[in-house]
Amino acid sequence: MISVEDLLSKTLKEKGYSLTKPRQLVFEEINKSAPLTVRQLIDQINNKVDRASVYRTLALFEETNVIQRIYAGWKYKVELSDRFNEHHHHLTCQKCGKVIPLHDQQLEKFIDDVAEKADFKITSHQLEIQGLCKSCAKSN
Repeated sequence: MISVEDLLSKTLKEKGYSLTKPRQLVFEEINKSAPLTVRQLIDQINNKVDRASVYRTLALFEETNVIQRIYAGWKYKVELSDRFNEHHHHLTCQKCGKVIPLHDQQLEKFIDDVAEKADFKITSHQLEIQGLCKSCAKSN
């Protein structure tokens, strides 16, 4: 099985890009973390990659389907795309911003069934459920 680092290199090479040290550092940080805001990513990289390079790398990673955005209102976080992780959805806390991955095969079957009944071919999908996490619901 191919490693995620090799898959990243292959993905970039297919689109005519190389795996530079800044790109590798950004990828590694996203790979080891829960979904991050750009601000969190920049803070965690801690001056190893300049801010402009982080933004350029994120734009490239979106263009090449390395990362995907998770929206919570008008804000977003980034995580690796389904090409690098198992497909899943998210529960997002509207108060603290915590993102909880949701792996549910019954939900996937339901989505496929709905599409089939509508004679619709799914090419991709994301489902974001917003509410309050357990901690925030207690304090509310």
